[in-house]
Amino acid sequence: MTQAIPPANSFPALLRALSEKMADFIWPVSCPKCAAPTLAKNMLCPACWRDMKYITSPRCTCCGLPFEFDAGENMVCGQCAGRAPYFKRARSLLVYDDASRDILLRFKHADQTDLAPVFAKWMMQAGSDLLSECDLLVPVPLHWTRLFYRRYNQSAMLALLISKLSGIAVQPDLLIRQKRTPSQGHFSKRQRQKNVQGAFVVHPRLKKNVSGKKILLIDDVYTTGATVNACARTLRASGAATVDVLTLSRVCYGGSLTSFETF
Repeated sequence: MTQAIPPANSFPALLRALSEKMADFIWPVSCPKCAAPTLAKNMLCPACWRDMKYITSPRCTCCGLPFEFDAGENMVCGQCAGRAPYFKRARSLLVYDDASRDILLRFKHADQTDLAPVFAKWMMQAGSDLLSECDLLVPVPLHWTRLFYRRYNQSAMLALLISKLSGIAVQPDLLIRQKRTPSQGHFSKRQRQKNVQGAFVVHPRLKKNVSGKKILLIDDVYTTGATVNACARTLRASGAATVDVLTLSRVCYGGSLTSFETF
């Protein structure tokens, strides 16, 4: 009896699978935040999962700021009511706080890019309504000098992975950060707005890709909204039909934090 020979192209996949199993045996998977054992790679342990605060309703219909109580449909926060941003809606996955800060900074500044796939999946759940209506994904860009120093743009990495998972087109180089702005870590909201004024332009050769499009901006952290609002303003001025924003986390200044809720 002749034994069937597996197709040649199946051997690389088999070798990869065996290598992954062996690696898991030698180096057991652990929580990326606290190093406790977990069931799968890049999965948070139950304790760290419970510590994270996930942003869900009720929240500002526009910027997504979480509310302490449900004030009804289509409610907006005082800031959006006073001056509407250039984007239509913003949604974020996590509250940026003591529980999430460490793991987010390791992804952004410490080369822990293996977290990107799981973050992208989480973001897709948090922004499912935005993804269902958009034509194009666009990451918030870094200035070339900062990109050279950091070696990767975490926002572009997330946008590319979301594009791969969703099938939505992505244009990583549509926006250019033409102004090397100083770090905004300790800036006030007004200082941040001034800092990013005129910082972004649409790539001259790609302007045709903006006209009439429903664009979803991708970024890692929504702090005051100054950066994504400046990007949205540039895209709207170049002919975008609408601009929405999806971020991995957001800072909630002195406001309410939603209770733990799993997706």
